[in-house]
Amino acid sequence: MDRAALRLILLGVFLISKQNVNIYSFYINSTITSRYATTVITSRVNAFISKFRMWVNMSSVIQIEIKMPAGELLINAQPMQPVADFKMDVHIQEKPGISFLEVKGDLSTGDLANAIKTTRADKDAWVTFYPTRDQQTKCKSCGENGLNGDLLITYDVERQNHKGEVMVSNGYFVHYFAPSDLPRIPKNVVFIIDQSSSMYDRKIEQTRLALLRILSDLGEDDHFGLITFDSEVNLWKRELLKATEENLKNAKSFVKEIRDRGATDINAAVLAGVDMIKQHPREGTASILILLTDGDPTTGETNKEKIMANVKEAIGTKFPLYCLGFGYDVNFDFLTKMSLENSGVARRIYEDSDADLQLQGFYEEVAVPLLTDIQLKYPGGTNLTKTSFSLYFNGSEIVVSGQITDNSVESFTTEVIALSKGNNVMYQDTIMTTDPSDVPPENEDFMQRLWAYLTVKQLLERQVLLKGQEKEDEKKEALKLSLKYQFVTPLTSMVVTKPQEGDVEVADKPKEGEAPPRPPAPTVHSNRFLLPVVGQSKPLCFDVPVPHKLRLLQDSASEFSMNGESLTGQNGFHQIALHYKTNHHLTINTTSIRYHDGQNQVEFLWGQEPTQHNTEGVSLILRSNEIDVTMGKIHIVILLHKEKRDMCLCPAVQTRPKDVNLTGILGEPDISYDEIQGTQTPTLKLKDQEVKTSRVMVKDYRLASAPLVGCWLVPFQAVTQRELSDLTVTQL
Repeated sequence: MDRAALRLILLGVFLISKQNVNIYSFYINSTITSRYATTVITSRVNAFISKFRMWVNMSSVIQIEIKMPAGELLINAQPMQPVADFKMDVHIQEKPGISFLEVKGDLSTGDLANAIKTTRADKDAWVTFYPTRDQQTKCKSCGENGLNGDLLITYDVERQNHKGEVMVSNGYFVHYFAPSDLPRIPKNVVFIIDQSSSMYDRKIEQTRLALLRILSDLGEDDHFGLITFDSEVNLWKRELLKATEENLKNAKSFVKEIRDRGATDINAAVLAGVDMIKQHPREGTASILILLTDGDPTTGETNKEKIMANVKEAIGTKFPLYCLGFGYDVNFDFLTKMSLENSGVARRIYEDSDADLQLQGFYEEVAVPLLTDIQLKYPGGTNLTKTSFSLYFNGSEIVVSGQITDNSVESFTTEVIALSKGNNVMYQDTIMTTDPSDVPPENEDFMQRLWAYLTVKQLLERQVLLKGQEKEDEKKEALKLSLKYQFVTPLTSMVVTKPQEGDVEVADKPKEGEAPPRPPAPTVHSNRFLLPVVGQSKPLCFDVPVPHKLRLLQDSASEFSMNGESLTGQNGFHQIALHYKTNHHLTINTTSIRYHDGQNQVEFLWGQEPTQHNTEGVSLILRSNEIDVTMGKIHIVILLHKEKRDMCLCPAVQTRPKDVNLTGILGEPDISYDEIQGTQTPTLKLKDQEVKTSRVMVKDYRLASAPLVGCWLVPFQAVTQRELSDLTVTQL
């Protein structure tokens, strides 16, 4: 199933190519018919008109999600300046009638609330948003740059026919199936929670908070299990327990004690969840596995293909697996494929202040199963979109579209077969295809476009699971339909034409989790590393592109690692994280230093009085603009440098024990080189290879004074004998 939500994100900044131009007017006009929108944006910028039209279908922007009870139009406005004439008009037309309409979001707060007007009729609703220039600076997230936030319009339709709503037009049909007059099916749900060290601090806090709320929402006839995992798998109880008041109380006590530690054994954890459900089958129930993780598998079985094969074999199509990926750096492709192979979906949970609400919101979507094993049949239909679904949840909506084989038929029949709390149910409906359509003439092709987009989306989903020629065939078909119907997909781009100037701008659809493009494109910079050498006065240096998260230093034997994150346009690092054994975590940014020993946390601020902290083989000494760190045998100093308005961190390895095998960008062992004489271009003999070089001057940030020193600039690979991808990490 797909989420019955239309999320349209319109970035005002998308229309302007320079920050110093004036936007005289900005109009957004959106018409929604049967959860399908046509949106026109017109802006007047300086002396030219920018105008383009695009069609956005509910499935085009929500990827693989479960339907919500209402349509949602999400408008994100960031014109980067107050606009003299800003207008937004939304017209909603729904054949069954509109039962609910709500407008919320940052752009509905403060004085901006007075700029919103809503009007409702039986089958229509209108929302207008006409903020004055002054009002555009007075909302929760607005400022001198004008509007900056979301306006979320949520609505639902009347659902009087439990057989669903069927619409036919020009040889295509769409079937909206959303029965609500059904008893809830008791569920068996197992929560599999990643508590590895990467879930440190805010992530684990938000996970605990969400789980406490979710446990409170379990029905009395539900059964549940809790599994936490790091390098080990921990079962709260070995069997599913009924959601009684006493069991829930004990479960909440367990949740409050979840702490981050260790590595990430996804394979063992998911298989343990599968076993828990299989060992305690209950007739007339629906079973669900929910996995929450923020990282790649790092211990146990780490081959992702093998993990997916193990999980698929264990589940055996008996129940769905839902994967929640926490953060931007999670391997979301892996989670997506694993969930799709097991009749589930993957959802990214963003590391925002409301991450706990995102987790709880996802659970609410799957909290009340009403039907299982749903099969939809359409005699006389062909080229159908997906017609089989493992579960249907209260408040969701199944949408199926297809073509009618014979346009001359006077009637069209739909049939739905499913299980409701252990009983077989069937819904059958026949509509007259000769009845006049309620679809406005300008939208007569919307069912054909809806069919095309559902088909494209499902082709893209399937090709994730395929290989070889089958994968290429699905991809080609998806591309063919995308181009024919002018859809913006991962395979296509949107072309924006400025009529008066004839300029063409191309906008690629970002992959899931990527931020929308924002011109002008940032200049690519590099971090320059200095490397001491043996027997030579002039060090080596090499460049690493930014931004990146890098493995700076690692000693697997003592479970020590140091990672750093760099930003575009800045020297050094803006954040460095050090980990020692399973419970010592030190996070340093340009404002503060936080240390967590598995139980207690201390925090220091740069510039405070000199401070010393010692515990279990870890020593921290903070003085002025440097912190001296000793973890086991490894001694590092991290310096805070200030240049104009920018600040950056730079680590310097002080002690490199001979009996410790250090790896990482700063872990290269003693290196020596020879200068090759008589060459036109300066050349070094480095690691038995001749490497062309040049002499450059660079600041040595390993010292507090950051003096300028000369060095030989060589390629990164010549020093490390590795590709950059081998030394990057997904999370600090």
